[in-house]
Amino acid sequence: MNKSGAALARYALEQLGVKHTFGIPGVHNTELYDELNASESIQPVLVGHEGAGAFMADAVSRMGESIGTMVIVPAAGVTHAASGIGEAGLDGIPMLVISGGIHTESGHKYQLHDMDQHTLLSPITKATFRIESHAEVIPTIYEAYRIATSGEPGPVFVELPYNIGNFLGEVEGMQAFSAGTANQQVDKTLLKQAAEMLANAKKPGLFVGWGALAASAELIALAEHLGAPVCTTLQGLSVFPGNHPLHTGMGFGEYAVPAATHAFSECDCLLAIGVRFAEIPTGSYSMPVPENLIHLDINPEVFSANFPAKIAVTGDSALSVPLLLQYLQAQCEPRDSTELAAVIKNWKHKYNEEWLAHNSGDRVNPALFFNALRAELDDDAVLVADDGNHTFLMAELMPIHGPRKFISPSDFNAMGYCIPGVIGAKLAKPDTQVVGVVGDGALRMTGLEMATASELNLGVPIFVFNDGELSQISQAQQIPYNRKTCTVLKPLNIQALAAATHCTFIAINNNEECASKVAQAIAAANKGETVLVDVRIDYSKRTRFTSGVVKSTLKRFSTRDKMRVISRALLRKVTG
Repeated sequence: MNKSGAALARYALEQLGVKHTFGIPGVHNTELYDELNASESIQPVLVGHEGAGAFMADAVSRMGESIGTMVIVPAAGVTHAASGIGEAGLDGIPMLVISGGIHTESGHKYQLHDMDQHTLLSPITKATFRIESHAEVIPTIYEAYRIATSGEPGPVFVELPYNIGNFLGEVEGMQAFSAGTANQQVDKTLLKQAAEMLANAKKPGLFVGWGALAASAELIALAEHLGAPVCTTLQGLSVFPGNHPLHTGMGFGEYAVPAATHAFSECDCLLAIGVRFAEIPTGSYSMPVPENLIHLDINPEVFSANFPAKIAVTGDSALSVPLLLQYLQAQCEPRDSTELAAVIKNWKHKYNEEWLAHNSGDRVNPALFFNALRAELDDDAVLVADDGNHTFLMAELMPIHGPRKFISPSDFNAMGYCIPGVIGAKLAKPDTQVVGVVGDGALRMTGLEMATASELNLGVPIFVFNDGELSQISQAQQIPYNRKTCTVLKPLNIQALAAATHCTFIAINNNEECASKVAQAIAAANKGETVLVDVRIDYSKRTRFTSGVVKSTLKRFSTRDKMRVISRALLRKVTG
């Protein structure tokens, strides 16, 4: 039969269960967009910028309903999307990225405008493909999907050249997708040794990340059997419920909230599942990891990279954690965690009260805001953050109640994620509350995607923490330098942005307005309105994360460098 490559690609995506694609049409992919427009099961979403489109695709994948998919133009479309692709690559998020490409006939270069986009993307993708014939289209997209979703997930790039995508070619048939069965194995002997080490520990603890998502239920049973506290990575906040009595927060050590610091103070054996021990969740590598470290992860390359592991077990958490639980139950009786749970509850309460007691003047107290927001949301609401000070405020002050209920950029630090992330999450979960919290700096990057949200009639509220600075980095500058460079922002007229993007506008100017205005925004979103909320947030009190990271970083300096930083800060404090 004769089919265009675009028709074959559409068929493959339909077979894979793709519901939305994100991108901007151009010369090299017009035929594919025409096919997607005719599809009964796929909605092509026009984005304002391919970087935002990549964040949307990332969020779709994080919701677990289908794989996030981009359909973009080559060259500039690829470079624009690279930040979102890189974020997904670092965070272990599957994604299909399908780009157009130039003709493949003799005499034409593989590069587009002298840029080899496969070489460009190879460090941030699991694989890249360039389709050479019509017969390769369907099998290549299927193989890209298998690679993207198997092992440690990640993005895969497929180039569909113009002459194949737009013109007809002979194919023998259009095969259906077969997922096949993965031959997963895990070292049971090592898991039994891990169970024995945990059973013999006096004060075991759990550190979990996004890679443990498939075993969320078993993690709860494991923690309860051990009577052990549970801390998480930033992404792991969406793995273990924040309202569970043994949940302590993000990380442990001087940079973590007091509940985690006290609960893990005598930890003599740490079970880490689905984590990389990366910079952010370890407080710039200051986490006091005990000598007895058990590390479970699907990617063996992460073992002992930053902290040496006594026992390292390679495998999917969906397989390894239930087995570990089984072996542990055979090794020891359940431990009573009543006292530990009381300690965690007490310190969480004290920390919240400490924030509420902070004088925010005529601005909005962050703890008051998050208490009001949590009170208005369903348990299964999805929270989306960006990269910035508000991210760590959310980690410290906003309990996340279930799996896949919090998403944000991680160590790739891709600002601009929130608003596109809200769009992707809501498209994937149309019947679930999806709420975004973004800083005014990140709003500048992707704020015009509010027009995309309005056009799609999603019914989502975006709360903008508006303080006129790039707060996270300005605080990091202020402490050692007593100066701020390139972090002060000219105030945005957020009401005008709301009007320009067809959004309902609400302003929260002070503490007295907070509860009623949060409720108003959630009610408007529940009625289908896209809402942009200007929150005059108070950032004068630093998070534990920010203060702790600065201290731990300073400790690592040599005596000479430490004295230079301290003396310069003191001099500038005196002289201005």
